[in-house]
Amino acid sequence: MGSSESIGLDDSYRPLPSVYLVLLSIWLISACSWTFNTYKNRHFQTNNLQWTLASVPLIKALQLTLSFLFWYSCFYRQICSLWMSFGVYVTGVLFQTASFVSFILISHGYCIMCERLSVTERRTTAAIGSIFYLTLVGYRASVPYFSVLLLLNYFISFCLIFHQISQNLQVLREQLTFIEDEDVQMMHDAVLTKYTMFKKFQGAMQIVAMAEAVIYINVDNFADNYWLRLLIREWAQFCIFVYIGWTFRSQDLAPWFSMMPTVKSEREVTVPPIYSIEMDAATFKGFNCRQWQIGVSTSPFCKNSSSDSIVVVIQHPRPCRLTSPS
Repeated sequence: MGSSESIGLDDSYRPLPSVYLVLLSIWLISACSWTFNTYKNRHFQTNNLQWTLASVPLIKALQLTLSFLFWYSCFYRQICSLWMSFGVYVTGVLFQTASFVSFILISHGYCIMCERLSVTERRTTAAIGSIFYLTLVGYRASVPYFSVLLLLNYFISFCLIFHQISQNLQVLREQLTFIEDEDVQMMHDAVLTKYTMFKKFQGAMQIVAMAEAVIYINVDNFADNYWLRLLIREWAQFCIFVYIGWTFRSQDLAPWFSMMPTVKSEREVTVPPIYSIEMDAATFKGFNCRQWQIGVSTSPFCKNSSSDSIVVVIQHPRPCRLTSPS
């Protein structure tokens, strides 16, 4: 077995296999924990967002696996596979693209402010993700002018993210004001939880923006060893994703958290349905109103006859206008 010099490798890269192995273990444990927690708590909330976010650590774990195998084979097998290095390149681009698409989905309020995105939001997210992927490929391939295009794409993406976060925070503030003015506290904890989530996410995205700026400025001046720069960058990346993942993990949230419109209203600020009335089962049989039509028994395990049960009638789940709270 020959030495690393026989294939032209600098000994400063020798710690890379160990670094990648440690990072792989951390990300793999995180991916498995996230998937298990999402599956375990799938009944508590609409968890399409959590399943979407699960792709990010999985792609990162795949990239680190290929990176470890590439550098290990280079140093200890004297075989530097071109195809394996290409796999590292592709999965790295996919990881960054999946990360930004996830950030955009959260900023739109997917599964937080609405059950699904509107057609315009879906098209915008898909377009930005596709363009970001292509510009990142061109930048990493050192294609002329793609560094400028990538910078422009970053600027547009962050502007969109911060704009959407500000809009959602404004809506939630108005909802909290409406709830407090009407002295209806049933939705207060749920709306406050969503507001806190977006405030934390806003702070995290500010850190991401600064981190991306540092990465793409001449980072070679900050450290002499490549493995050390790699370790600092990867650890910062991991901490950011742990913070965001912990904020939006599947959990038993405040009551009424999942009460949200199917698609966000673009014209009016709305709040979810918050009113209910009680009546006996006999009265409910003749009850007919388009806005009050969901009957829920308050004693589902009661042995009494249905005629003696109390029925809770909840307002039909469509948003109430803040401009006409009555």
